[in-house]
Amino acid sequence: MFIKSYRTNFINEVAQFFDESEAESFFYIILEKLHNLKRIDLALQPNLELSKFELDKWEAIVTELKTQKPIQYILGETEFYGLPFLVNENTLIPRPETEELVKLIIKEVGNNKELRQAQFDNNTKLNILDIGTGSGCIAISLAKNIENAQVYAIDISEEALKIAKKNAEINEVEVNFICENILETVFLSVVEGFPKLFDVIVSNPPYVRNLEKAEIAANVLAFEPHLALFVEDTDALLFYRKIAQLVKKSLSENGKLYFEINQYLGDETVELLENLGFRDIILKKDIYGNNRIISCKI
Repeated sequence: MFIKSYRTNFINEVAQFFDESEAESFFYIILEKLHNLKRIDLALQPNLELSKFELDKWEAIVTELKTQKPIQYILGETEFYGLPFLVNENTLIPRPETEELVKLIIKEVGNNKELRQAQFDNNTKLNILDIGTGSGCIAISLAKNIENAQVYAIDISEEALKIAKKNAEINEVEVNFICENILETVFLSVVEGFPKLFDVIVSNPPYVRNLEKAEIAANVLAFEPHLALFVEDTDALLFYRKIAQLVKKSLSENGKLYFEINQYLGDETVELLENLGFRDIILKKDIYGNNRIISCKI
């Protein structure tokens, strides 16, 4: 069968479970994964044929898509901030909003003259900590794009850290990964291998309340790790409170704390940080107009 003809069959089948634009995007993602071909290649070579073996591989993917399993988990990979990342059921699929967080940190670190001068004067590296790293997408992207950075990353899941370590190898960066339950951590400075102070601490912790599950896509609920997603309605800011308390004793003079947050709890998260004595608190919206990122200093 010609690939161009199969495209129509694929979209018709998959569009029963996803919208048509998603189905079409899946087709081209798979085309590149299985055949190393892009959309333009198909236009230039309309008579390319699928072998029986190749067709079977496509059909196996279609079967999984019909369960609404995310395409990233089916293929075992995704892209984040222009970099390749392995993902599986132990890691969240990185979102565009988190790319915005990474972009902001890279920009602000580059513009932070006091922080950079301190590193130069003391001939030291910029110490960065990512709390709740999952696939390692934040930590690895920062390590790849911030010069002279020493990056550390924590996660409670050993299985997630296995994937994160592979992702660091794939992207050729050094990140110090540590399995740690942040809710049970007393001082960041006593975690084995950690420096006394960090210049950047970032976290995208669990923040979706159980009452918000109705807003979550069915395939996210079915396939992505709930440990990394949900918090109890009665204490939705649990992770933010604990991390902020730890950060107060572990952030350098010119350093900053960054959070990705629940869009409905922007004001509450700002108030929490104010009550804990943080300053220069800035709440930013994401590309969809939702409160999503907070930065602050001690």
